[in-house]
Amino acid sequence: MWWRDAVGYEVYIRSFADGDGDGVGDLIGLHRRLDHLAWLGVDIVWITPFYPSPMADFGYDVSDYCGVDPVFGTLDDFDRVVERAQELGLRVMVDLVPNHTSDQHPWFVDARSGRDAGHRDWYVWRDPAPGGGPPNNWVSHFGGPAWTLDEATGQYYMHLFLPEQPDLNWANPAVADAFDDVMRFWLDRGVAGFRIDVAHSLVEDPDYRDNPVLRPLTDDMSPRQAFASFDHSYDLDQAAVFAIYRRWNRLVHPYDAALLGEVYLTDAGRVGRYVEPGRLHLAFYFKAMHIGWEYSALAALLRDGYEAAGGGVAWVQSSHDDPRPATRFGGDDAGRERALVLSTLYAGLPGMVFLYQGEELGLTDGAVPPEQSADPAGTRNINPADSRDGCRTPMPWAPVDGFGFTDAGVEPWLPFGGRSATDTVEVQSAEPASWLHRYRRLLEVRRRLGVSGPVEWLPSDEASALLGYRRGSTMVVANVSDQPVHFDPPAGSWEVTYLTNVAEDQLLAPRSAAIMSERR
Repeated sequence: MWWRDAVGYEVYIRSFADGDGDGVGDLIGLHRRLDHLAWLGVDIVWITPFYPSPMADFGYDVSDYCGVDPVFGTLDDFDRVVERAQELGLRVMVDLVPNHTSDQHPWFVDARSGRDAGHRDWYVWRDPAPGGGPPNNWVSHFGGPAWTLDEATGQYYMHLFLPEQPDLNWANPAVADAFDDVMRFWLDRGVAGFRIDVAHSLVEDPDYRDNPVLRPLTDDMSPRQAFASFDHSYDLDQAAVFAIYRRWNRLVHPYDAALLGEVYLTDAGRVGRYVEPGRLHLAFYFKAMHIGWEYSALAALLRDGYEAAGGGVAWVQSSHDDPRPATRFGGDDAGRERALVLSTLYAGLPGMVFLYQGEELGLTDGAVPPEQSADPAGTRNINPADSRDGCRTPMPWAPVDGFGFTDAGVEPWLPFGGRSATDTVEVQSAEPASWLHRYRRLLEVRRRLGVSGPVEWLPSDEASALLGYRRGSTMVVANVSDQPVHFDPPAGSWEVTYLTNVAEDQLLAPRSAAIMSERR
């Protein structure tokens, strides 16, 4: 299976490269920058949604699953991206958004036209609760109830995200048939698979029972805090969703394509259920976005993910939805060093390693002033703490006006957020010790060593802050502390093949990691 042990790269299309000079990234810009990804050493390019959309959630509110929004280009532009990627040895994976559509999708426009509409049962509709109000206590990821009253028909429709993103009803076989057609449309155009948006959310409890309350809601909570105030027993992670993935697994098999789920659960055991045989091929493991830089948390992250999902893990530490790891882990060079250490620990483990655009540059979050904020998770709430704008600022390519992302004098859709010349691909390409070259060397070593076999964890040593494992003739070890640490390799003849930071003799520098190979 080609996806096992591959390296993926997320392109947040709006912020990657602007090819037509309007300040928004697009497919033409991506086409021009594919050489960078091939040079970096990735295998898979995942492109976030480029479909026609009103852009209430910047493309995750789809109004046509088989087209390209004019802001991003045309179907011909997409075909050229796939063709060029294949020439460079890259595979293209596209986003599939099956949990919800835009409220402007023709299906929903018809569904809300009347209770007897042909597409009415394609969405989740419920009568008001006795005495009025939403049918249950479910809340949206983006703030407020997960229900909006459609006054014309007197029923509520469900939306786990924005009101402009009504949830599809996967209990209706017609929905499944429609998505079969959507998937075949893109597979026939040469895509190598799908990243499935909110893969744990497609199916709900058939009785729509209230979720247990963990703590009372308050007006000053951010959307994430409010969402975390419930035990999501009935609106997320329902076992019935696996029937959908078994169906899709059979569908993509003749194409040799992969299914990668955004299974946003932090319990490794629950994630592992999604990659059991015949279901998804891979699932992101997002625990890294929710831990601090602590030995015990890092050790549990690696061991739990490996033991629960093994080669079905897509190891990730950043995305367009979460603060960048260099920011989360301390900011400045300390945060960058820690992020590279975690990438190095990922590099020898079974499964796929994923980078988010700019991670290879050691980027921290960009600074976006409140008056320039765009993310609805921040702009529509009293507490804007969950805004994702900082991790979505445009990619800095060159030390020029527009940073090579867009034309000089053009205002980008989001500000650059305080980027400098040293953040750019061009400047870092010319500096052998840059973050860019360190990541490139890491990916080259991972590919060259061809690590295989079971993982043997090194003895736990929290006192010395050494964390690592052996896999076949390869060993990966990290010093997660802020002090130099002495490391004595196991018996044998070992050669350092990759080092994130300078070391002396058998001293590992603070916040550093090494990959070692056993000489035969």
